[in-house]
Amino acid sequence: ENNPGRAKTDPTLSGPERDPDGAVLPNARFPDMRALVERIHARGLKAGLYSSPGPYTCGRCTGSFRHEEQDAQTYAKWGFDYLKYDWCTCRLVGAEPDGYILPFLKMGKALAALDRDIVYSFNDGAAKRMPSLWGRHVNANCWRISGDVFDTWTSVSTAIDMCRKLYLYSAPGGWNDPDMLCVGPVRYNDFRESRLTPNEQYTHISMWALLAAPLMIGCDMTRMDDFTRSLLTNDEVIEIDQDELGKAAGCIAAGEDWEV
Repeated sequence: ENNPGRAKTDPTLSGPERDPDGAVLPNARFPDMRALVERIHARGLKAGLYSSPGPYTCGRCTGSFRHEEQDAQTYAKWGFDYLKYDWCTCRLVGAEPDGYILPFLKMGKALAALDRDIVYSFNDGAAKRMPSLWGRHVNANCWRISGDVFDTWTSVSTAIDMCRKLYLYSAPGGWNDPDMLCVGPVRYNDFRESRLTPNEQYTHISMWALLAAPLMIGCDMTRMDDFTRSLLTNDEVIEIDQDELGKAAGCIAAGEDWEV
């Protein structure tokens, strides 16, 4: 999408955000979205994109505010398989705490009405709103249960702690999402190697698998070392995450210095 703010320094992001009929427009970097998706599909992969129920995304690209049905139809026409929908600028249009579910329901209904299956993932911007309780009711397939996770143990362990009692809400068709995996050269570290120690990375990957979480690689895949590659391609660990029952692990008992 075109980005008026960043277009001042990057002309590939300049141009109208929507056409006269209101359809969202791609930018000069990817002028033919349908062809791009077909190229991805030809390699046996799925294609996803990112938007917001607000007027703009967190990166200040065009959001879907008041264009939910139209954008859903555009995504289907382009052939996309996955939508990440992020709260971001909803506060700019007066979405108050008592109405934070409605913006996600609008897109959920629009996606459900399509002839194409599109995985619907959302981030409501505040884990205290307990999206695990209502995510399925807006037709979502996964929902963020924590803030952004960074490549520090404090951040990873906080996300793990937030999942301790949410395992009952994760099952086939709808999943708790504690955010991306922070191994390898990650964006939040200027694409330098993860600041997590090797043992912390083992725990990070293992817990996400036990939690039946979406496993989304958050690093530069062209620069992975052998250690990171071994973490992300461990068939036995992935099999735990992809178990057919889809049951997530949770804390069922705990003492002062122990947990089950």
